[in-house]
Amino acid sequence: MTPISIIIPCYNAAPTLVRALQSCLSQPEAAQIIVVDDGSSDASADIVTYCTSFDPRVSLLSMPCNGGAARARNWGALHASHDLLAFLDADDEYLPGALTAAADFLAQNPADMAVRLDVEYTGFPADLTAHPDFAAHSATLSNTVPSSLIIRRAAFAALGGFPMDPVFRRIGGEDGAFSWALREMFGNRRLDDTPRVRMHYHPGIHAERYFRIALGLQQPDPADVADAFHFSKRFVDTARAGVDQLRAAFIANVKATQATPANAS
Repeated sequence: MTPISIIIPCYNAAPTLVRALQSCLSQPEAAQIIVVDDGSSDASADIVTYCTSFDPRVSLLSMPCNGGAARARNWGALHASHDLLAFLDADDEYLPGALTAAADFLAQNPADMAVRLDVEYTGFPADLTAHPDFAAHSATLSNTVPSSLIIRRAAFAALGGFPMDPVFRRIGGEDGAFSWALREMFGNRRLDDTPRVRMHYHPGIHAERYFRIALGLQQPDPADVADAFHFSKRFVDTARAGVDQLRAAFIANVKATQATPANAS
């Protein structure tokens, strides 16, 4: 069994947090479950504290103020103890066998740095789910949402974590920028044989905005589109430069080691 650290960003998610935690605790690979309370004013922290009393895998990190999901995920990742990281939003849940499938895939494909899980979208408005193109755009969104991601910690660190630009807090899209960088640098393969993550609808969810725009039911603000592309590309370019620097340093180190005589002190 491959241990996985799960990071759950949480902001006033008391109504759904128990469901999310239960779905994590049922995964045999869930060796560490870090809930990052992002300045909640509800009972979220109390729920986590109660869970820690009967399952040592669960721990609570508290942010001093609300800083957004990307910042909370990155802070949680810094406290992870295992080489595989998973990110679950506090209103989503894993389906049985989700992490087993991801861990098995990464064990069998050591060159892959990450894998995505297929997402089931529950409770979304009928005008979206009945649209003939909903399934195609559902698959696209499954390639970006954080709850679908299991990634090697080294790759996550190399990319610099999720981008934390304020524009993403306003319009969403930090997960899309991260997915773009991941795909460019390491690949972004997805297990699409069956859904293994369930996303529950609630009013105001960024996924609804994505679907309405993608399906032509809503027009995006051109300024938002421009901002999203600009900051996403900047993140991708920065991540690429960082990864290239690491690769160059590794190659240089290998060459230097090979050039050093075996009896050198």
